Amino acid sequence: MRRGLTSRRVKLLVASIFCYAAVQVHAAESLQFDTSEAERYLSDLKALYMVSSERDALLAHSNGLLDTYALRVAYQVGVPNPQDLHYRLSAAGSGELQVREEVRGPGSGIAVRNRSLSVYGLDPYLSYRCPPQGPACIIDSPADGTPLVTILRDPKGAEELAKALSFLIRNLQKG
Repeated sequence: MRRGLTSRRVKLLVASIFCYAAVQVHAAESLQFDTSEAERYLSDLKALYMVSSERDALLAHSNGLLDTYALRVAYQVGVPNPQDLHYRLSAAGSGELQVREEVRGPGSGIAVRNRSLSVYGLDPYLSYRCPPQGPACIIDSPADGTPLVTILRDPKGAEELAKALSFLIRNLQKG
């Protein structure tokens, strides 16, 4: 009796380990893009924005997504001191991503902050989070984990923007 129970526990433990390992392998594979998938994604963006450069297509797509998912005062019901957040990306030079952030509160002026992100040596796979409370999703900087951009709470939009920014960072890392 005791031997059968131990045998079942060992089988359950081994099955659990295999399931956990399979989930981890699948998660790692989903983070990396297949070469053909990456080429198809980039060629689709170049055709969509009618440009010949992958960098121009990625910048146009990222900026379009930032416009679409901009966090506006109208979406921040019940939030104390709501503010419009608008971002604009540009490639400043070799390996540099410029992030322009415009913040506008109700009845106040615009505060502009420009940041430069050196992409060399960074992991190009960006993470994002969309907390269940609050109106925003945050895409984290690969340099230090601080918020890079804050957009309207839309997990699919945040996923698409993180994907486009990941491709853009990889493109900028090529020089």
